Amino acid sequence: QVQLVESGGGLVQAGGSLRLSCTVPESIFSIASISWYRQSPGKQRELVARILRGGKANYPDSVKGRFTISRDNAKNTVYLQMHNLKPEDTAIYFCNVEGWGEGQGTQVTVSA
Repeated sequence: QVQLVESGGGLVQAGGSLRLSCTVPESIFSIASISWYRQSPGKQRELVARILRGGKANYPDSVKGRFTISRDNAKNTVYLQMHNLKPEDTAIYFCNVEGWGEGQGTQVTVSA
């Protein structure tokens, strides 16, 4: 299981922004595709963003235009920038390094 360091969650009002970070071991970062998933009570786990090692990203319709995933190769870190947050975005967000493991998650709470 790979050791990931997630940060950036918190409480924000609807319409606000947050940025999540996920730092990945250097030996894995350059070769892995990395995703953010979210899970909230009573809902299915949902993929919210994925970035390939070459930088290409994709998103589901539920977050497209509001969320942006990016990777900083110098810092071995993937970011999830979230704008125009909605109460339905409230969930635990997990950083997932495909084939290697997942972080503990960081809570995002959006108040109405």
